[in-house]
Amino acid sequence: MSWPHSHAQLEELGQALVANGAGLFTAYEVGFGDLTVTAQLPRIVEAMARLRDGERFEVLIDVCGVDYPERERRFDVVYHLLSMSRNLRLRVKVQTDEDTAVPSITPVYPNADWYERETFDMYGVFFDGHPDLRRILTDYGFHGHPLRKDFPMTGYVEVRYDDELKRVVYEPVQSVEWRNWDFLSPWEGVERGVNPLPGDEKAADAAKGG
Repeated sequence: MSWPHSHAQLEELGQALVANGAGLFTAYEVGFGDLTVTAQLPRIVEAMARLRDGERFEVLIDVCGVDYPERERRFDVVYHLLSMSRNLRLRVKVQTDEDTAVPSITPVYPNADWYERETFDMYGVFFDGHPDLRRILTDYGFHGHPLRKDFPMTGYVEVRYDDELKRVVYEPVQSVEWRNWDFLSPWEGVERGVNPLPGDEKAADAAKGG
């Protein structure tokens, strides 16, 4: 695979952003054909404005989170930018914790609105100055943030329709017993003669010429 920009070109851009960014960017790394720069949390709006206006990264593709629960600042907030005029992508990261809000970049990239809401919903990261910070994927009254690594796989509540009440009800998750399936596990192998599966009779008929 040939990348639109060589490793050396990405290294040069990363060095220039850190050296000439007036302290907006503190580090960079190049890997797998991508350039990632680390920005200062309090100045992320200023950093994004510089990347849009000075470096021609006109498009915000995505904002997402990454959870490192063993760190004091457990979250990375990751921004993916695209320069259509330069045919170049850039990743920007800042670190924060559960209590420190990240300045919203909606004044620079208005489409960050829903991306930041999703990051808040999934990880619990707050965005200061966001015009409408509320959940976007989970239901009203949802407890917790599903993409945190300490969120239980089963969740805290389950939702079902109660036919007697004629409405949806929320109930605490109960221990669920394993179902007794009719079929064997494919990982254990199948002895067709001893434990025939539905459809085996068709193969038998075909073998007989039926």
